[in-house]
Amino acid sequence: MSKSYGRRLVDDDLDELLPELAAIAIEGAKGVGKSETAKRRANTILNCEESAVVESLIAYPARLDADPAPILLDEWQRYPPCWDLVRRSVDRDSAGGRFLLTGSATPVTSPMHSGAGRIVRMRMRMRPMSLAERGLPDAPTVSLRRLLAGDAPAIGGEAVMTIDDYVHEILASGFPGIRPLGERARNLQLDGYIDRIVGTEFAEQGHRIRRPASLRGWMAAYAAATATTAAYGTILDAATPGEADKPAKTTTMVYRDVLERLWVLDPLPGWTPTLNALSKLGRTPKHHLADPALAARLLGATEHSLLRGTVGGPVIRDGLLLGGLFESLVTLSVRSYAQQLSARVHHLRLVNGVREIDLIVESPDHRIVAIDVKLAGSVTDDDVRHLTWLRSKVPDLVADAAIITTGRYAYRRPDGIAVIPASLLGP
Repeated sequence: MSKSYGRRLVDDDLDELLPELAAIAIEGAKGVGKSETAKRRANTILNCEESAVVESLIAYPARLDADPAPILLDEWQRYPPCWDLVRRSVDRDSAGGRFLLTGSATPVTSPMHSGAGRIVRMRMRMRPMSLAERGLPDAPTVSLRRLLAGDAPAIGGEAVMTIDDYVHEILASGFPGIRPLGERARNLQLDGYIDRIVGTEFAEQGHRIRRPASLRGWMAAYAAATATTAAYGTILDAATPGEADKPAKTTTMVYRDVLERLWVLDPLPGWTPTLNALSKLGRTPKHHLADPALAARLLGATEHSLLRGTVGGPVIRDGLLLGGLFESLVTLSVRSYAQQLSARVHHLRLVNGVREIDLIVESPDHRIVAIDVKLAGSVTDDDVRHLTWLRSKVPDLVADAAIITTGRYAYRRPDGIAVIPASLLGP
């Protein structure tokens, strides 16, 4: 594992919020970098995976008032009562910068008080590294913040990254400890990550898996459904083609629920505008894993097979899997950028599927940036038809509209739609 630390977008959030808030919880999948980020700010580190630490909290909970702050409670979900211990400590002293809590799973049982008003969860969660955090050759030239401001900023910049580079980034992973590795070591680490989910973490969540192969098959089918709204029944059928003895629906619901508690699934909800500006909007989420590298590994994808469209495994989508994985990489990045703006990210799909927009970034005042993702370097009028449709339907809501590509140049089309290479978009 690399011991160097690359600054994360969450660091900006912590710089702003930690001095004012007594306790902040940072949540996300194991390996995204929560602990390393939090440790850099902590004067006391309590790892709740260590039995001695838990025993000390049971015997002497007052240490949370006595130890030097900020106090990091790492993997707090291993000892759920510590949430209430922090809440009560904050009741006694609400000064800023006292506690950081990091967690890679939602506890099976939650005896603790909600902590509302005392422990602030980072918006959504900490995700694997976005494109802007990876130290790529291209520095972002287009700001999501500016797009969301609605002042139609000038768009410019030239990218050096090509489609081959984006395929490499999909496979290289956004997990900080995995991406510096060579291909073989990286694949072994990703395999180990999946093995731990199937062999250990389900049991830790209170669900012992009788048929590990069925869970692996379901996860591979979910990976094949990346960036689609495929029904869970369709995913199950793809996971068990030709099998009469399929897992029960209740079993596959457990798969989904536990994987979401482990932050391994990262579904993108459908957009439901609060102003009821549009009708017949679908609410089915788009399927995404925490990192597209996990999806690629579950399907045994390589750079060669992705570029040639020869990836095996379950078949759910029409078109190339690479298009879905590229959209997932862009979605991961946009969600990370939106967090800094207190914005939410959704997708739009009419119930009949006639209109679809890949990403809707919605600000707290309900202004939106509509974004489509295209695995190509050129953009035609047909590619932007859904964006122009939405802009005509709700002009007061649309602050800007853009299409994200694998192309070379960022620019505005004559119709005002921004065209942005993925590597040139940043927060």
